[in-house]
Amino acid sequence: MADNAETKQTKRNSRRSALLVVSKFGTIIGMVIMFLAFSIAVPRIFPTPLNMVNIINQASLSAIIAGGLTVALIVGEMDLSIANLASFAGVLVTGLMVNYHLPMGWAIVVVLVVCILLGILNGIIITKLRVNAVVATLGTGSIIVGLNFAYARGVPIASGLPDAFQNLSIGKTLGIPNNILIMVVVLFLLWVFLNYTEWGVQLRATGGNSSAARLSGIRVDRVKMLGLSIGSFCAGITGILLASLIGSGTSAAADGYLMPAFAAVFLGSATLKDGDFHIVGTLIGVFFIAIGFNGLAIFGAPTYVQYFFRGGILIIAVGLSSVARIIATK
Repeated sequence: MADNAETKQTKRNSRRSALLVVSKFGTIIGMVIMFLAFSIAVPRIFPTPLNMVNIINQASLSAIIAGGLTVALIVGEMDLSIANLASFAGVLVTGLMVNYHLPMGWAIVVVLVVCILLGILNGIIITKLRVNAVVATLGTGSIIVGLNFAYARGVPIASGLPDAFQNLSIGKTLGIPNNILIMVVVLFLLWVFLNYTEWGVQLRATGGNSSAARLSGIRVDRVKMLGLSIGSFCAGITGILLASLIGSGTSAAADGYLMPAFAAVFLGSATLKDGDFHIVGTLIGVFFIAIGFNGLAIFGAPTYVQYFFRGGILIIAVGLSSVARIIATK
């Protein structure tokens, strides 16, 4: 009987260890396998240095908005308005330059301040009015879409943009695309903020157990507003860079960034850590998705296949994150 019990315990431990490896390293292993598969299938195109730079460049905007979403999720709130806000930021910054002749620098500052204020508004609705974060951000997202169309009337704002703005995304510094440099700076600052500042500690404490955080003296409502405003700030950066990249402010330009951002963050939460949201994991998740999309595009896969991939990755990402959390609590 004792031998049987010991055998069963050994099997449970082995199963737990296997699940732990899959949850922690599954994303990285999958990314490596996918990279090798595409490299073997199209060796003259996919693994080339030019395409590697292209993948990183394509992933840069997704990484920025996903980095901001990571902060919001760390504090325990889900923001579904970030993609709508990014689209609005692109329209607003181009409109300020074209219609009101505001210098590029000032236009960018104004837009980022507006994004921060909208993030704070989300925080107020969630913390003071006690509205569920999903409902609150869905509502504010819809209002932002309305503001977007009211401002631009659904017409792209393109003519009259200064060359400096258009070069913001497509230009290079020291031979490196600006979008990649901006991504590196933003994610590095977020990583430092979350891991080496008092505010970062409070964000994690609030997301882990808001009641305990409040009892320990943390001003939970203010911390949640901070997390949501950082997410909105990053969404604003993404929208501005996207408008620069496509050369216009378009009402729905960034709407497609929502699902990949969530997929990347949840993939990242199950990578290297036990279901905890973190910046390094998010970056790995972003690259996983970017490699997949790039490979499918090179193969000329139909649009519906890309939607299958996007939806499947989101389901797998949340599943891996859940498994990691379950294992961590046992």
